[in-house]
Amino acid sequence: MISTALAHKLAARRIHYGWAVLLATFLTMLVVAGAVGAPGVFMVPLQREFGWTTADISAALAIRFLLFGLMGPFAAAFMNRFGVRRMMLISLGIVITGLLLSLGMSQLWQLVLLWGVVIGLGTGLTAMVLGATVATRWFSDRRGLVMGLLSASTATGQLAFLPLLAGLTDCFGWRSAVLLVCGTILFAALVVLLLMRDRPSDLGLAPYGDSVIHPVPAQPAGLGALLMTPITVLRDAAKVPTFWFLFLSFYICGASTNGLVQTHFIALCGDYGLAAIGAASMLAMMGLFDFGGTLASGWLSDRFDNRWLLFWYYGLRGASLLYLPFSDFSLYSLSLFAVFYGLDWVATVPPTVKLTAQRFGQERANIVFGWIFAGHQLGAASAAMAGGLSRTLWHSYMPAFVAAGILCLIGAGLVLLINRGRPAILQGA
Repeated sequence: MISTALAHKLAARRIHYGWAVLLATFLTMLVVAGAVGAPGVFMVPLQREFGWTTADISAALAIRFLLFGLMGPFAAAFMNRFGVRRMMLISLGIVITGLLLSLGMSQLWQLVLLWGVVIGLGTGLTAMVLGATVATRWFSDRRGLVMGLLSASTATGQLAFLPLLAGLTDCFGWRSAVLLVCGTILFAALVVLLLMRDRPSDLGLAPYGDSVIHPVPAQPAGLGALLMTPITVLRDAAKVPTFWFLFLSFYICGASTNGLVQTHFIALCGDYGLAAIGAASMLAMMGLFDFGGTLASGWLSDRFDNRWLLFWYYGLRGASLLYLPFSDFSLYSLSLFAVFYGLDWVATVPPTVKLTAQRFGQERANIVFGWIFAGHQLGAASAAMAGGLSRTLWHSYMPAFVAAGILCLIGAGLVLLINRGRPAILQGA
């Protein structure tokens, strides 16, 4: 295989193959996030073409967010059982199938089925648990930095593609933008096929920063036992208060990012006379600042108390969301919001993953984090629906943005309740 030959060449230069795996994972999470974030550009064009209301479209996107999160724990179990590489390819295949079929949709139920159910399930097979799995399996050192890079890829994919997609939609229609997303997914699938491996032991390697080659742990033989693994892990994790503090804080994280800003920001700016391309450019600016902010968060999470990092992240995000309704939506005020909010978009992920791994053990950390991430997407689905209902019922998004800001301030206090006791290693971990 190409990966074996490349691993030998990299080893000769004292470069661990984990960095090649990181590259393939980064690209996959980037394009999957682009597929998740793209419908935010299409909301107004879909309304114009099909006559659907904001609440109608938001309901379909809420289903996508919910499935994107609920699949996380099971995706982690599938990765443990069938391999990361195989699940990445299956995920990309499902997403591109849903996108291509959506080119011919004309009924609301088709939007719900394809952009809600199919793409929700497809993206959920990787989601953020892919990054957590790769970071914990392939890296003992620099784990926080690696998780920061992979988290940044998610935000970058969700936001950086948007100006280009908005431009294509404006000039050629939303279907041309969908085809661009499909092309990037095909490219990512090729890279995964060539470079990805499941574990360091597949190449006779120890994780980066470790000297011990870890054998593949025993996995459930039957499908029923495999599907019960996430439920068993949830049962054990639910007995630990730390799990609920992380779950609730990540619910707030999802409600204040993907579900609200990613989904409704472009339409919100349209209410104040800002064109879709200009609003998408602001989101892209957030993505650029988030890239730096999340890398810094990964570096900081390797060195400082992760609880206090989360306290500052949620507090500053809440302040920026409460600032937005009182701004004048000028270029200056929106740029100011984009900088401060963007630095904090997914900076919460590296500390949350680190706290999860510390308290629940390395082998099951990805499944526990999958359940915590389900909380994130439950929050995203709630905010996507709430934003659409707010706009439909009260002709304004502002109540939803103010509520999200207040939730973030609550989250800042919540994370300080996480204790610093001994790890709560789960049974069978």
